[in-house]
Amino acid sequence: MSIWGKVAGGAAGLAVGGPVGGLLGLMAGHFGIDHWVDGERPTDCEVAFTVGVIALGAKMAKADGVVVKDEIAAFKEVFKVPEDDAENVARLFNLAKQDVAGFDAYAKQLANCMKGEKQILADVLDGLFHIAKADNILHPNEISFLEEVARIFGFSEVEFANIQARHVINCKENPYKILGIEPGAEDSEIKSHYRQLVRENHPDKLIARGVPEEFVAIATARLQAINEAYDELSRERGL
Repeated sequence: MSIWGKVAGGAAGLAVGGPVGGLLGLMAGHFGIDHWVDGERPTDCEVAFTVGVIALGAKMAKADGVVVKDEIAAFKEVFKVPEDDAENVARLFNLAKQDVAGFDAYAKQLANCMKGEKQILADVLDGLFHIAKADNILHPNEISFLEEVARIFGFSEVEFANIQARHVINCKENPYKILGIEPGAEDSEIKSHYRQLVRENHPDKLIARGVPEEFVAIATARLQAINEAYDELSRERGL
């Protein structure tokens, strides 16, 4: 099910609380909206996750001081929004992008809802990186934003560096860092680690696990980076 379909059923989201509830309340007050679409009532956590993703994406676009069209387009590329939901998602995005302040509160609420789902949180980080690099520049403020979100999500500095390595602009990144393995690793260890990464990130497995549709595309891009890094090591080592 699309993550956008989670925000459905009367004014359910307005009872979520936290920064997500505040953003939805602001939207309802500003636009006079009590409900969005009819359908099965979502859980508060589903609403918090969906709206948290929108808010973090908007504030990521604002992190370098200005939101440009390329960043909005990048958001739409990785967090694909059905046409029926586009207007309301755009309203939330526009409200959230006014200021980068408070992004950490959204990240904390999202992390609390997704305890035990670290892979999905990694997908969110990959999506935020995609937005950050849309203008072909990773601004220091954007890196700081991403580092703090990663910390709140429970990623170590090493894990964040491995994620960041997949998104380096105009630079050939170390394939060991992309794979998250030490240069001194044996060939057999590299092969085993690579196979594990492929299993964890294969789109078919994500779909079977019920991962939101939007994140399958993100995982596909991540798997491509993993494959390219392994191919480079295979050529160097003759694997």
